[in-house]
Amino acid sequence: MSSTSNVHGMDTDCMTLTRFLISEQRQCPQATGAMTILLNQLMTAIKAIASSVKKAGIANLYGIAGSSNTSGDEQKKLDVLSNDLFVNMLRSSGQAALLVSEENETVIEVEEANRGKYVVCFDPLDGSSNIDCLVSIGSIFGIYERKSSHSEAASVTDCLRPGDELVAAGYALYGAGCMVVLTTGCGVNGFTLDPNLGDFVLTHPLMRIKERGKIYSINEGYSLYWEEGMKKYIESLKYPEDSKKSPYSARYIGSMVADVHRTLLYGGIFLYPANSKSPNGKLRLLYEANPMAFIVEQAGGAASTGNGRILETQATAIHQRVPVMLGSKADVADCLAALGRQ
Repeated sequence: MSSTSNVHGMDTDCMTLTRFLISEQRQCPQATGAMTILLNQLMTAIKAIASSVKKAGIANLYGIAGSSNTSGDEQKKLDVLSNDLFVNMLRSSGQAALLVSEENETVIEVEEANRGKYVVCFDPLDGSSNIDCLVSIGSIFGIYERKSSHSEAASVTDCLRPGDELVAAGYALYGAGCMVVLTTGCGVNGFTLDPNLGDFVLTHPLMRIKERGKIYSINEGYSLYWEEGMKKYIESLKYPEDSKKSPYSARYIGSMVADVHRTLLYGGIFLYPANSKSPNGKLRLLYEANPMAFIVEQAGGAASTGNGRILETQATAIHQRVPVMLGSKADVADCLAALGRQ
C-alpha cells in the first residue's frame, strides 16, 4: 500500500515551524537548541495575540488603555496585552537575558534564575493605530546573542549594536490569517498558522523579493516636509519620463508589517524617509528597521537609511529613530540616486 502525505484533505507530513527549526538545528553542530526554545516561546506569544486580535471586539479589547508608550503614542488595550505576552513568554523561556520593547522606556533585565544568552528587541504590536478599524497589524522582533559574560547580568550595551550582528529576525502579520516570516541568516521562510493544527506550517519557503517592483508605499500626507530629491523621486514613479512605461501603483496601509509584507511578496519600495519635521526619521532602529532590513536583505532586497545600509547603523539608544527605504534592489537604488546618495 503506497504511503501518502495527504489523506482526506490533511497533510500528514507537513513542515511545522518547530520541525523546520529542529531540521535547521541539526545542520549546525554547535547548536544547543536554545534558539529553537526561544523562538517556540515567541510563537506561543504570537498565537495568543492572534487569538486576542480576532476576538478583540467581543472581549472589549478595543480602545485606549489610558497610558502612552515611549513614542508618545496612546497605548491601546491590545498593545498592553501583547507586550505582557512577549515579556512573560521570553522571560520564562530560560534563553533570554535582556529584552527591549517599544512599550517600555528602559531595557528589561531577565532575573538570574531564567537568564539565557539572547537579547530580544521587539515591537509587540506594530500599527496599533489601526486596531479599532480592523486593518492588518503585526509584531516585529530581532534577536542578538549577548556579548557580555553569561555569568553576569546583561546590560544595555548588549543591544546597542548594528543590525549586521542579528542572529535571527521575524515578524508576525495578523490579518485574514496569521503568518510569521522568519530568517536565521540562511534565507527567509514564511509560515501560516493552521487553525486546525494550532501550529505554524511552512507555506512560503525561501522567499525572494523581485529585483524591481511596480508598487511604492509611502505616506504622501507628509510630502510638504520632504526634501526635494524625495519629491522628485515620487513624481518620477507617478509620471515616468518614458511614455511606454506604466506609472507605479501607490499602496499604503500605515502598518509597517503589512506594508513590508506586501513589498516582500510583490516587489517595489517601502519608504518612511526623514523630513523637515522628523530629520532622524520616525521608525525605531532596534525593533522595527533592523529586523525588517535583515529580512529584506536575506530575501535579496536592499535596505537603506538614505546614508548607508540600515544594518550598518550603530545604535546609540534603545529607542533611536532612523529613516527607512527598503524593498527591491533596483527601486532602492533609484531612490538613492534621486537623493544624490548612490
